[in-house]
Amino acid sequence: MIRKLSIVVFSLVLVSCGEKDNYDPAHDYFSYANTDQFVTRHIALNLDVDFDARALRGSVLLHMKVLDKSANEIVLDTRDIAIEGVVFLFANGATEVAAFEMGATDDVKGTPLNIAVPKNIEFETEVSVRIDYETSPQASALQWLPPELTAGGKHPMMFSQSQSIHARSWVPLQDTPAVRITYEAVIHTPAELLAVMSANNDPLTPRQGEYQFDMPQPIPAYLLAIAVGNLYFAPLGEDTGVYTEPELLDASVYEFANTQDMLDVAEKQFGPYRWGRYDLLVLPPSFPFGGMENPRLSFLTPSLLAGDRSLVSVVAHELAHSWSGNLVTNATWRDGWLNEGVTSYLESRLMELIYDKDRVDEERVLGYEELLGNFETVPLERQWLAPRFESGDADDVQGTIHYHKGQLFLQYLEDGFGRERFDEFLLAYFDEFAFQTITTEAFVDYLDEKLLTQIPVVISREQVEVWMYQPGLPEDAPIPSSTTLARAAQLAGAWAIGEAALADVPVKSWSPQALIHFINSLPADLAHEKLQTLDAGLGLSETGNAEIARTWFIQVATRRYTPAYERLEEHLNSYGRARLVAPVFGALAANGQDAELARTMFEKARSAYHPLTNGYIERSLQRVEATTK
Repeated sequence: MIRKLSIVVFSLVLVSCGEKDNYDPAHDYFSYANTDQFVTRHIALNLDVDFDARALRGSVLLHMKVLDKSANEIVLDTRDIAIEGVVFLFANGATEVAAFEMGATDDVKGTPLNIAVPKNIEFETEVSVRIDYETSPQASALQWLPPELTAGGKHPMMFSQSQSIHARSWVPLQDTPAVRITYEAVIHTPAELLAVMSANNDPLTPRQGEYQFDMPQPIPAYLLAIAVGNLYFAPLGEDTGVYTEPELLDASVYEFANTQDMLDVAEKQFGPYRWGRYDLLVLPPSFPFGGMENPRLSFLTPSLLAGDRSLVSVVAHELAHSWSGNLVTNATWRDGWLNEGVTSYLESRLMELIYDKDRVDEERVLGYEELLGNFETVPLERQWLAPRFESGDADDVQGTIHYHKGQLFLQYLEDGFGRERFDEFLLAYFDEFAFQTITTEAFVDYLDEKLLTQIPVVISREQVEVWMYQPGLPEDAPIPSSTTLARAAQLAGAWAIGEAALADVPVKSWSPQALIHFINSLPADLAHEKLQTLDAGLGLSETGNAEIARTWFIQVATRRYTPAYERLEEHLNSYGRARLVAPVFGALAANGQDAELARTMFEKARSAYHPLTNGYIERSLQRVEATTK
């Protein structure tokens, strides 16, 4: 359907957080950890991977800096973890068993682990505490796949997804991005399977059932990652490669063949890559996201294996996170645009260099349209780049606003100061805050110092704060455009009223993005007979491109084009990536007649989805139900 590309404009009424109450924008309201008294610097994991019990079992040793010597307890984040014992370890080799208790459980935050500090401890500058524990089969970060849900069908697989606040479901720790840790790990697995982590994976590691890892660069907890399965490695370049099941290895090598070129270009553009190797891990379809920027090893969905390298912008995005997000990290999830908005901007710059500007313009327009759609459903107070964020769910806050509005904000700065000057600012920014976490306010202060006050007639701090603390878009926001997408929209309108034949639509020469725009530009009242002609002529229900399929089946559900419902359900059962399935369920539930059908399809499919995907679908269906009551 055509959505008018209008700008949402609001008058400037700046809200200064903390003026009327005790809200602290720098405080992480989604963590129990008393980081003002203890801060973790390093952890050591020793875990057994038990596929039969669907559990990780072992210990974590936390090395913590003492900030308050009068503190009488350490508070950590957990969710559905069975704590078996806690022991303090001292530099002289002595140990002391510690008393602990589990606090009250919150549906979102989980359960605090309160560890009593022995009264006879004389604190120095550091303390070490070992926690013996076992995870639950319901751990929100972990998915345990039986062999039949893997590509090979012979071996089980387990993988993690720790962002946003799910690391606490497989490691008791301070689960806040404000704390950065180095880590080491020993992982015990069935002998025939390989373990990989967001650490120093060695492509030549033999399968032996015990694997050792080290991550020397400090990372936030949400970047802790692990996967175990029948994984094999193939090189893509000198510093890059791909892990996946052997059945997907050739397709993955072909699809991501340009990864080394991406890395080389990114270093020239954004500064040195500081993480050693950059490898990819292609997981089964149930992986809940397009990609996850786990350092040294980006996790990817197999839905990117389109066979034509048309969806590799996801790899560019995850690689760009090596600078924005992994190197310089948002201090809390309220500042998520510093991770995702900056990365989306870097992604577009990287794709310009690797491919061409026309392709990037298409993706910018699609992102802008998605942003406008978010403005229609996301509450005004969540449309700020840096919203007040003290309740709700850390996984479901702004739709994609922090991605696309954040990207537009950086484009706004580039347009104002010029690309050369803005590039200099970004390079300095990454160096200044490398391996640190920062707040929105720290970013604005740095921007003010390095750019705004240097050329005061261009962009003012007040204009920047409109982006940060107001909903919608400022009236001077940059609006992306694409000649190819404009032509696709024009053809959609002409074909719909019979002024153009389907043969006149040059799909074979179009990018997938152009076809997506064509589908989305069809008028709302298009007859089902025309939809049938379109589907038969272009094979939309049979497409192997997951993004085209997503777009088509959202339209199928919205328009109640029931002849395609069987293929729609097959789509829902083929993918577990939340982006590909949650909007389809939501559109089906919202069309006025198929809410019960959406629930039925979801119940049939949910056992194959990751817990995070199930959460996104549940929230999508609940929003629809709330608006139809």
